[in-house]
Formats: sequence, structure tokens, C-alpha cells
Amino acid sequence: MISILLVVQVFLALAIIGLIMLQRGKGADAGAALGGGGGSSGSVFGAQGAANFLSRTTAILAAAFFINSLVLATLSSRQQSDVTLTSGSVIEQSVEVPASEVPVAEMPAPASDVPTADEAPAPASDVPAAEK
Repeated sequence: MISILLVVQVFLALAIIGLIMLQRGKGADAGAALGGGGGSSGSVFGAQGAANFLSRTTAILAAAFFINSLVLATLSSRQQSDVTLTSGSVIEQSVEVPASEVPVAEMPAPASDVPTADEAPAPASDVPAAEK
């Protein structure tokens, strides 16, 4: 059902784009009304008939586009909530590993530059004074 509505949505969008591209801007009507030519008075729909037909058709397609968008959003949210209810949350789906099975990385003893007690330097009092 959602796939069919998505295809309809794409066709509605393309139809709206095509109809908008066929329409004239507001400035083009002023030139035709003053005799600027353009041949709109000899069209199939008449001087203003084409504008009314195209704008009404665009409005109808836009309404259908919005309604289709709302239906798609509703169906999608229902489908998403059904999936969540049947499968549980992500936390519930996760597999718990017992602590005994979790590998603990053995860290090597840090190499220290600190000398041991045997290697420690003598206190300053034991150091012979520098010869003068």
C-alpha cells in the first residue's frame, strides 16, 4: 500500500512541477492585456481561460499531494509503531553477555623510569662537595 502511494506521490509532484512551468508569471499578463501580443487571446482556453484552468488544476493537484503526504505519514508511523511493539526496544533485543565471558585485556606492566631502592641516588649529604 505504501509503495503505491509513493508512486502516486512522485507522479503528483511531477505533474505539479509541469503545470507550474506551463503557467505564465503575473508580468506576462500585463503585456498581453496592453496589446503586446503573445497570442494568448487566440488560445484554446481564451484570454484568461488557460490561466484559470492551469491554476485550478495546480490547486487540485497540490491538495491531492498534501493529502497523500498525510496518508503516507500516518501509515508509516503506524507501521513503525507496530514493528516497535512486536520486537520490543533495542535494549530488550540486545544480547546480554555474562561478565565471566567478557575477555579482559591484560595490560602489561608499565615500563617505569623510576629507579628502585637499590638504584636510588645517594642523599645530597653523602655526595662529596665539589672541589674548590
